[in-house]
Amino acid sequence: MGEEAIVEEAVSVPRRAVGGLLGVLTAPVAALYLVLVGAVLGPWPRARRAFHGGVARLAGLERARRAVWFGDRFPAHYRVGERELLRYLARRSGAGLVSGLVLGLIGFGGVLVVLLAAGALRGTLSVADLLGQVLLGGVLLFLAVQGLASLADLDARLARDCFGPSEAELLRHRIAELADSRAAVLHAVDAERRRIERDLHDGVQQRLVALRLLLGRARRGGDPQRTDDLLRQAHREAAEVLTELREVAWRVYPSALDTLGLDEALAGLAERCPIPLRVRHRASGALPGPVLTAAWFVVSECVTNAAKHSAAAAIEVAVDRDGARLTVRVEDDGRGGADPAGGGLSGLRGRVAALDGTLHVHSPAGGPTVVTAELPCG
Repeated sequence: MGEEAIVEEAVSVPRRAVGGLLGVLTAPVAALYLVLVGAVLGPWPRARRAFHGGVARLAGLERARRAVWFGDRFPAHYRVGERELLRYLARRSGAGLVSGLVLGLIGFGGVLVVLLAAGALRGTLSVADLLGQVLLGGVLLFLAVQGLASLADLDARLARDCFGPSEAELLRHRIAELADSRAAVLHAVDAERRRIERDLHDGVQQRLVALRLLLGRARRGGDPQRTDDLLRQAHREAAEVLTELREVAWRVYPSALDTLGLDEALAGLAERCPIPLRVRHRASGALPGPVLTAAWFVVSECVTNAAKHSAAAAIEVAVDRDGARLTVRVEDDGRGGADPAGGGLSGLRGRVAALDGTLHVHSPAGGPTVVTAELPCG
């Protein structure tokens, strides 16, 4: 879907106050345009385009006011229909007019405060009347300030709903992202299970069959020397089966990841890699378990792909942490052309997306291939 959230910068209260006052001034202009120009041009189909053009310009003025004085940053390419702009301008002008009315009442209250103070100084106002007026004025001032705060929130919400994805749209987008990432994780898990099954079937199982045949021949043999040779072969085969089984277990999940951390696990991967692998680990501090696992699988899958398909001569892995974000970068000097939609990389993208992370693949023809994963770890 590709929607972006609206970003609000931290701005000072005086700057927001100026922006609110400007909104009070632009509200009657928009209201007069909607009432007068709309009444004149609205009934004529050919003139509606000019009317909506004015609506778009006034809405653009409000958008600029929110951006300059309130620090709002709206999505640059979010398209807004004519009806949405017209509805926003009508609601915005109404909220601005009410804000102007509340400010007028506050100003009128200020005049009354001056008159009460003058009466108290002249002695024409009793203490009881003065206290009553002060209490009533304080309550009305509190209600007016609360009303202004609510109107300011309404102004911001109207701008968000018009010039960017609404909260409902963002929620739908988030639900769709979660559903996609869940399906991608399930697909990645199924693919991992199939890979483990192939490794066990093509490697360990075949060696166990050979070991069984050797032991059977040794048991049936009548020549002690021949039996001894067969047992030695069976012993070597058992050692190779154990090594193969350890490699399969390592590829599934290295125990060093839990006991020694990501740095040592990557060092073990570098020892097992058939081509030179350089690891630069600069992520200090403890990392959540899911982040460790995702980072490991990103590096492991990329290194495996590079060793099998890229004809690379060297691989470089960099792991850095910047605050609450872990960045994993894998680069090889192979021939490039990696398909981001391929089974391995799409599975990694789903695994990373399940943690609200992102995966970028840059692999032009001729190389190099660079895979970068950004994982939140806060």
